Amino acid sequence: MEKNARARELRTRMAELFDLPADLVAGLTHMELLGDRQFFLEGHGGILSYSDAQIDVSAGGTVVRVRGGGLELRSMTGDAVRIRGRIDAVEFVR
Repeated sequence: MEKNARARELRTRMAELFDLPADLVAGLTHMELLGDRQFFLEGHGGILSYSDAQIDVSAGGTVVRVRGGGLELRSMTGDAVRIRGRIDAVEFVR
């Protein structure tokens, strides 16, 4: 196991031990899906591709792909992104 993976695993275990939110302690992304109309991702690494049918967002070592119709980037900060539209699928692409 590489050093970064061990450190991440240790942070995750500590979060569980002390009943802390694992995403905050381990530096993981936090995602929320509100019905099929809004998606929120905190801890992103940028937008990789954008269209009204698909938006790809970098999230750590993976890509979060949001597919649907009429998708739009509602807001974006250095840490968080909010997507609105008809969301048909959220996929993890590794």
